Amino acid sequence: MTETQRRIGFLVCLVTIVLAVLDMQIVSAATVPIVRDLDPAHGIDKIPWLVSAFALASAAVLPLYGKLCDTLGAKRVFLTAVGVFLVGSALCGAAQSIGELIAARAVQGIGAGGLMSVTMVVIAELRGPGAKDSKGAGMGGIVSGGGMALGPWIGGLLADHASWRWIFYVNLPLGLTVLVLGALVLKLPRQPHRHRIDFLGAALAAAFSASLLLMTEWGGKQYAWSSPQIVGLALAAVAALALFLQRQRTAPEPILPLSLFRVRELRWGFAIQGLMGAAMVGAMYYVMVYLQVARGIASSSAGLYLLPMALGMTVVGVLSAKLTERGWHERTFAIAGSAIGAVAFLSLSTLGTDTSLWLLRGDLLLVGMGFGLLLGQLIQLVQDAAPRHQLGVATTAIRFFQTLGTALGAALFGTVITRLYDGPGPLTALTGAARVAGVRSYVDAMDTVFLCGAVLMAACVLMGLRLPRHSGPRETARIVADVPAPASSGSRGHF
Repeated sequence: MTETQRRIGFLVCLVTIVLAVLDMQIVSAATVPIVRDLDPAHGIDKIPWLVSAFALASAAVLPLYGKLCDTLGAKRVFLTAVGVFLVGSALCGAAQSIGELIAARAVQGIGAGGLMSVTMVVIAELRGPGAKDSKGAGMGGIVSGGGMALGPWIGGLLADHASWRWIFYVNLPLGLTVLVLGALVLKLPRQPHRHRIDFLGAALAAAFSASLLLMTEWGGKQYAWSSPQIVGLALAAVAALALFLQRQRTAPEPILPLSLFRVRELRWGFAIQGLMGAAMVGAMYYVMVYLQVARGIASSSAGLYLLPMALGMTVVGVLSAKLTERGWHERTFAIAGSAIGAVAFLSLSTLGTDTSLWLLRGDLLLVGMGFGLLLGQLIQLVQDAAPRHQLGVATTAIRFFQTLGTALGAALFGTVITRLYDGPGPLTALTGAARVAGVRSYVDAMDTVFLCGAVLMAACVLMGLRLPRHSGPRETARIVADVPAPASSGSRGHF
């Protein structure tokens, strides 16, 4: 590929990440007009499935996408994922009922699972093996973090000033552009050998992630944690995980080789990404709740308070890419980002009902700086340490662990809020002095949530200290691979 083609390829990848991240966040701001248009009588009860169907489908296919990349080549899988995502987007925009919209969101989620993970594989292929240019992975992390912060705000704008259907239709011109440019510009190496795909392992991974996500989504909300439904989902998740691990030990070519966990960079990188995903729930969701419940700020305006977080991610992400080119190691960024995140969450844990909103903006700027150092650099760390012929599996694995961490974080923080809130009744039913007391109790419970986030980020610091100071040669990782590397794998990065 020429240098111009490479740059266009990177731009295509960044636009693809924007599409995926925005669609994970943007629907939350348009729930009211969706219900009003499609099912004003009973639609509100089905709204959670608009998010859950997307998240479940996206998480379920992640391990399979990684193996398909390593088997069929990243370009082919990338274009297929974009195509599926566009079909789902068109179906969402044309939906005439809540049921149709939920089904279309599941189709969209299947494609989106590939957009976030396979796109990072394409970026790694564009860089080539051993390249020190981290702009691609760094910018990918920045764009994904910025999209998380800006998604609700953009969704609110489209819902207020246009039809909610444009939340989905806007994907079509961008996605078609990605498809055309990707097909014409990307020239990525193909695998010289075909490998068998462990579909049984992929099905078990999907069953585990679906059970876990449903358990965390319903637990303490639709059903009590001790209810038969939640206990059944927990048992199903444990059984699916046990069967999945057994399958990975015995499968000729596992979907997620357990030998990857013998590589220190991969083992600790996956763990840090999972804990970071859990902490991000506290930063994203509960800050928005604080602004709306404790400060009476409308949801569309509350989204603007996440702009400092997006700014911190952008500035630090660009700076870390420059420092990486000068020889700084990903371990340094992992430790520094986790430490900054811990400090930011500690500061958030002191929020009161009358805390200065400028202090909150400063805290969110720190949160963005911490996550900005982690998002792209952890992916870079994993991709550099992974065996080249298992690049797709390793890249999708780190996204998979972030998804699981997000689910567990939501369950943990939701349980903390439920257990610690001791107001005189549900906030929505309180008025006058009773509401003031209820809000104060709820904010105290949220402070504990942020304190839990600080503990998670402190654990990330300890895990970052376990990372090697210098990355070993790729051959070290290859020794522990379950599948022998193809004879020509050394030339995968050449164009």
